[in-house]
Amino acid sequence: MHELGVATEIHRACRRTMESHGPGRIEEVRVAVGELSAVEPELLQFAWQAVTAGTPDEGSRLEVEWRPARQTCLKCGEVAERGAGSWLRLCPRCESPLRVEGGDELDILHLSFTPDDVQEPAP
Repeated sequence: MHELGVATEIHRACRRTMESHGPGRIEEVRVAVGELSAVEPELLQFAWQAVTAGTPDEGSRLEVEWRPARQTCLKCGEVAERGAGSWLRLCPRCESPLRVEGGDELDILHLSFTPDDVQEPAP
């Protein structure tokens, strides 16, 4: 499960970004995960919970925007179907080579946090 390492690096990158704003707590992180990045969104969210457990960021949310890859065949145009269990780059309709674009994203898109000097409203 390499998602644990990915979640750890996302957490470190977010904490480094927050350093210039002083201490605080991460509320939400939104990331783009491409279909070809070999990262499973559900496992990444589970790993995020494990990485942030016992830290000031425990309970923060990791939102994943899924980014599919696009396959284009010079003869058939855009091809939505995938070969079962593989990324063999041949058109399933005419067996011509496919051009594959996108789907390799693994980016932090947004970070929201609460600085420690923000007081919670009284009940």
